[in-house]
This record gives sequence, structure tokens and C-alpha cells, in this order.
Amino acid sequence: MYWLKGLTEKIRNLIDVLSTTGNSGEIEVGLHECDKAVRKINHNLRNAMTNGEKQRLLSALNSIKSYRAQIKHLIRKGRGLRETAKHRVRWEDSESAFNNRIHTGIITNLQHKDPKHFLEDSKAIFERRLHYVLKKNSAVKVNVSFCGEFVISKADKVIKELKYFTTSNSPIYQDTNISEWFDSKVLHPIMKQLQEFQEKDSGWALKKVVNLGVNINLFNPMRGSSYIDLPSHIKNKKACVNVKNDDQACFAWAVVSALYPADKHSDRTSMYPSYTSILNLKGIQFPMTIHQIKNFENQNDISINIYTLKLNMCKYTVVPFRLTKKVRDKHVNLLMIHNQYYDEYKNSFEGESDKPFRTHYVWIKDLSRLVSSQLSMNRHKKHFCNRCFHYFYSHRKLCTHMDDCMKTDICIPQLPSESEKVLRFKNFKNKCKAPFVIYADMEAILVPTKDMKEYQKHIPCSVGYYVKCSYDDSLSFYRSYRGEDCMRWLCEELKRFAENVETVFMCSYDINMTSLQEEDFQKSNFCHICEKPFTYEDKKVRDHNHLLPTDNYRGAAHEGCNINFKGSHTIPVVFHNLSGYDAHFIIKDIALAMDGRVDLLPITKEKYISFTKNIDDSSVSFRFIDSFKFMNSSLDKLSSYLTEHPILKTEFSQFTEEQIKLLTKKGVYPYDFTDSFDKFNYPHIPSHDQFFNRLVEKNISAEQYQHAQLVWNSFGIRNLGEYSDLYLKTDIILLAEVFEQFRSSCHRTYNLDPAHYYTLPGYTWDCMLYTTRQELELLTDYDMVLFIQKGIRGGLSQVCGKRRVQANNKYSPNYDSTKADTYLMYFDINNQYGKSMSEFLPYGGFEWVEDIQNFDVMSVSDDAEGGFILEVDLEYPEHLHDIHKDIPFCPEHLNTKVLSASHVKDDNRCMNDFASGSTKLMASLYDKTKYVLHYRNLKQAIANGLVLKKIHRVLKFKQSLWLKPYIDLNTELRRQAKNEFEKNLFKFDE
Repeated sequence: MYWLKGLTEKIRNLIDVLSTTGNSGEIEVGLHECDKAVRKINHNLRNAMTNGEKQRLLSALNSIKSYRAQIKHLIRKGRGLRETAKHRVRWEDSESAFNNRIHTGIITNLQHKDPKHFLEDSKAIFERRLHYVLKKNSAVKVNVSFCGEFVISKADKVIKELKYFTTSNSPIYQDTNISEWFDSKVLHPIMKQLQEFQEKDSGWALKKVVNLGVNINLFNPMRGSSYIDLPSHIKNKKACVNVKNDDQACFAWAVVSALYPADKHSDRTSMYPSYTSILNLKGIQFPMTIHQIKNFENQNDISINIYTLKLNMCKYTVVPFRLTKKVRDKHVNLLMIHNQYYDEYKNSFEGESDKPFRTHYVWIKDLSRLVSSQLSMNRHKKHFCNRCFHYFYSHRKLCTHMDDCMKTDICIPQLPSESEKVLRFKNFKNKCKAPFVIYADMEAILVPTKDMKEYQKHIPCSVGYYVKCSYDDSLSFYRSYRGEDCMRWLCEELKRFAENVETVFMCSYDINMTSLQEEDFQKSNFCHICEKPFTYEDKKVRDHNHLLPTDNYRGAAHEGCNINFKGSHTIPVVFHNLSGYDAHFIIKDIALAMDGRVDLLPITKEKYISFTKNIDDSSVSFRFIDSFKFMNSSLDKLSSYLTEHPILKTEFSQFTEEQIKLLTKKGVYPYDFTDSFDKFNYPHIPSHDQFFNRLVEKNISAEQYQHAQLVWNSFGIRNLGEYSDLYLKTDIILLAEVFEQFRSSCHRTYNLDPAHYYTLPGYTWDCMLYTTRQELELLTDYDMVLFIQKGIRGGLSQVCGKRRVQANNKYSPNYDSTKADTYLMYFDINNQYGKSMSEFLPYGGFEWVEDIQNFDVMSVSDDAEGGFILEVDLEYPEHLHDIHKDIPFCPEHLNTKVLSASHVKDDNRCMNDFASGSTKLMASLYDKTKYVLHYRNLKQAIANGLVLKKIHRVLKFKQSLWLKPYIDLNTELRRQAKNEFEKNLFKFDE
């Protein structure tokens, strides 16, 4: 159903565009597109054969209906409607394709950005619908599905998808408190799922709340047995006990079968005592729901782990579903099975798809036997962690692992395979400079509004761009336009440029070499791309720049390197402060003007790191990036560092040196004065007071105003429009000057072009890998990951001694000569991060030390080839407490309740914080148990009097000064810098 995904994506992009600044005409077009999509899906829904197909069509239909409601809402925006829940969310009935459903609807989000606020508003409309349904039905079962748009960045691409978070079917009776039911069955579960999905290293970020689908199903509480037979693949493992109950209490029967195992006929209820006689079921309703299990555990002093089955390519795998927070003496593992499963490969439901969805619990008698074959083909006895499915060949190692695993909520971690565990530099294609980079900016008029908070409306009034060609400067040019349709003009310009530049890319010139270059090729022993030597098996080829007609030989290369060393067809479009301002004005027109998706890389729901416009039927795309993410200063400050202005001189070649010099300084602009397009006809430079900026509550200086007057007069400006055009062009050219010098300096130093990257951190990470050529081993042992995570604590921000001290000396204003002289001293460390990164650091060879009894940490030198991380017990001797109390060694995360009130009795604010029982990083004088730290930190602690009582585990690794050359390189380059621009450039790595 690729057409369905494309259709949904088209409507999704449409609402993104229209929600920015769509006018009434565009909104009507959007509604027409939605109606067409609804009709097409309904037609296919009537002909759908399988439940899986129906479900996919219904999900897409509900999403498009929600988008249609959101577009309709745009028409009503700003008409003074009273802000109530019904104006923020909207219910729409939906026809059900399933026989067992009596009511289906969607609650569409119209205004909310926060999912919790959306769900809270949805509750009221949900209650009204359920009260209506319960008038005709004594009981129903309800489940909901939260739909949201999520984005993720993968391999320089931004992927956008709809994600669904579904709750389990739960009964509602006529006497049920629906408000409380909604909180416990919908709001809290959905929020928990969203939080876990976004925070547990998934990389996905919620961009937009779409809707909440509500499915109201037939429910007969007395319908009989919940028994479901195990899939044959699982049954054949003989690892589960499946009791054939004739009621809704399969959960209780599964628990009883575990507590009182039967020697024979274990599937019969007659072989077990009645669950009502041995289990405390106060307040528990059957069928059992996941949210009741915690209460069941507490009431019966039993811990329960729930696992379930996933179906893919007709094969079932066992995965954790709900893991207990505390393993008790009586512990039971249960398998939750269903009468139908969604096959991820087939993209359809399998099993009793024509019947109501049912759930059944069985006891897992042998978890190892159940999951062993899906994890390893090794037939040796394995001891499994029942949380993460990590396995060991000894019970002792399993127990050690469980101590750490219980502290994390990650069910099954995804670790690199053995073939993927080495991290090395791979982006050799980024050694090629981007052939074209576009620098752009826009200006806006600030129209006053009656809103006291948002007192101005920003309307784009002019836009300009400068194209810089890296290999042929004759192809560089500047263009600008002023008018109400300036953003549409920019889109048309980019569209035309994409067509022209694709022709350039398609025009591939043959290699053109001199005899000296051919001689150089024959003598070459190293590939100029990967810089590795040629071997006898390697095929050496001639690499050349296909965009140049002559003198295009670049060097000898491996055949494989040459094939992948292609110029990028993604054109960077650079704005300064794109994330904070310009993106909101651009993205709507960019999305609509050219066919093709827009990929977003968000910071938050409202700010973007970057977005990429892909163009259908073209190899060219535009990646909009923010120069502020590379150079974190104002353009005024950045341009002041420049000593040469080659682009400025080229673009203003018709003017004198004195005139050009005036433009090297960032100009000023009367933003608040320019509140309409008519102001562009203003024939004089505005007065000094008309340059006042309400946003920052500040006016320009007299010197700045004098400079503006000089520019106005020197360039013979006739009106404010011409001044605006010159101001815009100067800003863009200065941005190009700054970023091009940044590119040149970086490429000259690191041989990588920053124009290929989104942000400075991403660029410097690649620079480090390329410069050092260090291969870094990634951890493939989950125990090692947990072990190292225990040693990551963050930065300490704690005043351990007095919060306030006062000096008393002859230099003090309130000097008291009768008291002892005291002084205060401030300490700081220069190049602290650089120093830390220049030390011996791990790079691979991670392995557990077996003989820890004879391990002597004090004998290991700081510069040894092998380093260590240890888990130890430390004693903090009492005689050290007064000496170390200002800043104790070995800070740790502690629950504030462990501190007695006497520690903080003089600070009420601190008392309240500590009474909350939150966990904070604290330096304390307590003894340390199973404390994880680097061996050099341990040596320091022991040297200062702490006592090593026991070593639990030691992790060994290879270490070297592998990062030091890169740090030294930047330190030396900063020392040799000839101007402020270069000094700041080489400061970024620390």
C-alpha cells in the first residue's frame, strides 16, 4: 500500500504548510485535497479483504480526517472565539469496519502542542460520548490510539512518520467513574509510552499531536472462557503451562499453576487449588489488566514479569512487556498471548481476525527454554536475565548482572554486532567542497497589532540570496526582490536554480591530465581519498573532478574510493539564525512551491536545526542550515573579525574603496519604523529616534546613526526602499564572507568542508575521527554498558562548606583590626577540557579482569597501555571528615531523604527540597558501596586516606593519548592565529 503512505504524506505536508501562513484560497484547495483523499480511502475500505488491510486504511482515514478538521480550524483562527475545550479539540464519528465495534470516533487536535494538555481536553468530550453509549449498553470495552507526527535524523536525512500508541481494551460499566477511568487507562499510559519512546534512545521526537482514536467495542462480562491455545511454535518448546480455564481469571490460574505446579495434567483447573482461596484479589477485576498487576503484587507479596509474542514472517519471538520493579522471593513469569497477531512482515493480522480481540495468560515454566533458540544456536546451558534476555554461562555472573539491570528500564537493548563494533571515519566524500552554497536573508515589515503580548506582526517584505560556486567564481551571483510575494519569488528562484544546476551536474567532463600528472599517478603509492597505500590486489584509478573541463585530475585512488567520491547534489542554503527566526517564514512556501517532501530536523516543536527540501524527479535538494549553529555570535561581531572582503569587492566593484569600506561594517535598520510597504517610499533617512528598537528597548548609538547617514549619502540613496535593498545585500554578502572564510580555514586545516554538516559538533566530531584516524571500539557487552553507565554521574554543583564567607583584611571596606586577617582566593583552570582530553583515554580492548583478588590498583601507572574502571567498596575514615568536609571525594547519586534534617535545618528552602526525596549528585562523607570509578580517581582517593575495602569488578581497556594530537593541533593553531577570526575558529574544539 505505497499509495496510501504517499497520500497521507502529501496531506501531512499540506497541513504543515497551511498552518504557517495559509490564505483562504490555499485553505480551500487543502480542504478539496483532503476530501479527495477521504473518498479514495473509503472506496478501498469497502473492498478491503483482511483485517490488517482494514486497520491500515482506517488509521490513514482517521489521520486525514483530523488534518481536514485542522485545516477548517485555520479559517476560524483569530475570530475572537472564547477559548474552551471544544475550540481546542473536536470529535468526529467514524464508520467502523469491524463487526464487534459499536462506535468509533476520533478526537482531533486543533491547537495543542503539548500531548498532556490535548488529552486533558479530550477527556471532557470522551465522557459525553461514553455516557451516551452507556444509555444503550450496560457495559462496553474501550481502547484508544494516540496518533502523533514524529521526526528523526538518520544519516543526514530527516524522516517523518506517524506513530501510534494504543492502550489495552478495558471495560467501562454504567457505574464507572469515567473521569478516573480516562486518567488511569488513557492519559497516564499514553504519557508514559510517549516519554519512554522519546527518552529511551529511540531518537524520535514528537513534532505534532494529530488525534486520539476511540474504539468502543461490544462487551459481555459473562461471555465465558478466555482460554486461547498457544501457537504451535511456542507449544512445542514445552516451556509453558496453559491452564484451560472456563472463566475470565486466566491470570489468576496462571499464577496458581506457578505457585502449586502439577505433576500431571497441568492444563486442568482441577489439579490446582481455587485461586480465590489462596490469592488476595481485593479490588482486582477480571479480566486482569496490566495496571492492576502492581496492586496484585503488593497484596500477595509476589513479583510478576509479563512477556508477550511478536510475529514476523510467520515466526514468533518472545519480548518483555511489563517488568517488575522489585523481584520478590515468590516470582512468576507469565506469557500474555492473543487470539490474533499483527505480522510485521506481511503487514496484516493473523489468527482469529474475524473475532473480538482477546488476551490470555499462561505460566512460563522455563524461560531459558522458551527464548534460548531465538538468541543463540549454542545448545550449552545458559542462564538468562529475565529482563533484557542477556545470557550467561554461570549463575554467579547472572546475579552480578541483575544488580545493574534492575536499575534500568530498557527491556532489550540494541547493541552493535561484532561486524559493526568499530567506529572509524567514513565520510571521505566530505573532503570535496560543496560545489554550490547559497547564502540568503530576508527582511520583514513590523505591522503593529492590538495584542499587548504579540504587539507586532512580521510580514516578509524582501529577500535576497548569493550563490557561491567553489570551482568557478564566474558562476557566483547575487539576486534580490522586494514585494509582498517575496517568499514565493525565492521559491521560484530556487526551483529555476535547481533545474540549471542539475544540468551542470549532468554535464560530466572527461579527465584532462598533463604529462607530469600522469607521471605522478604512476608513482603514487597512496590513495588521495582514503590516504591508505595501494596493495598488489588494489586497482589504482585516476580520480578527476567531473565539473571542470580542464586541469581536473585530483589524484590516484582506489577504485572503490573513486566510485564513492562523488560531489553532493544537496545544495546548502545558509541563513544566520535560521532556527530562531527565518525558518517560520520560509518553510510554508518551500513546501508548496515545488513538489517533493520536506524533511525536518527539529530542536523543539517550534524550532528546527535544519530542513531539507527534496524535489521530485530531480537529483537536487536544498538543505537549509543555520550558520549560527557553526559560529555562535552575531553577524556584526563575526564580520568585525574579517581583514579581507573579496566577495564584497566583487559584488560592489563599481564603487570606490571608500564606499566599499563603509559596507564592511554591519549596518543598522529602522525595524519599528518600517511598519508598512508605503514606508519604502520615504524619501529621507529616518531620524535617530526612529531607529529605536522596541524589542530590546534600545536605540542605536550616535556613532551608528552617523554611519547610516554616511552610507545613505555616499551611495546616493533616494528612499528607504533602496536603503533596505542595500542593507539586505550587505548582510548577505557579509554572511557569505564570514562563512566562506570559515569554510576555507576549516578545509585547509581539517580537509573537510563544514557545508556538508548540520552543526559544528557534528563537523568537529568528524574532524577528530579524520585527523586522529583512531578506530574506536563500541561496546557489544550489555554488562559493560551498564557498568560504565554507573560511573557516569554528571557535574557536581554543591557547596559543601559554608555558603557565605566574608574576608577581613586591610583591603576590605569593613576591616576589623581586632580580628584575624582573612583573605578570599578565586581559583580557575585554563584549558580544563583540553587538558582532560589530552590524557590517556580508552579506545578498545574492553574485557573483564578475572583475577581481581590480586589486583593492585596503586601499581598501575597513569600512562600504562592498559587502563581500568573498577567497582569497589570504600571506607571514609572518620578522622578525615573535618579535613575533607569542604569537598569530599567520590560524589554519588543519593536520595535526599537519606540525609537527616540536622544537615539542612537552617535552610527552609533546602529542607523542602530534601523532604521531597529526589535523587541528586552529592559529595558526601559516607562510605561507598559498589562505587564505579576510573582507576586514577581511585588512586587519588586512596592516596588521600580513603580505604579500599573490596573490589567487586574490574573492566580493563587499552588506552593511549590518541586524542591529544587533535587537541594540540587546535591549541597550536589558536596560538598561531593572525587575527580574531582564526583565534575564535580554533577555539571551538574545546
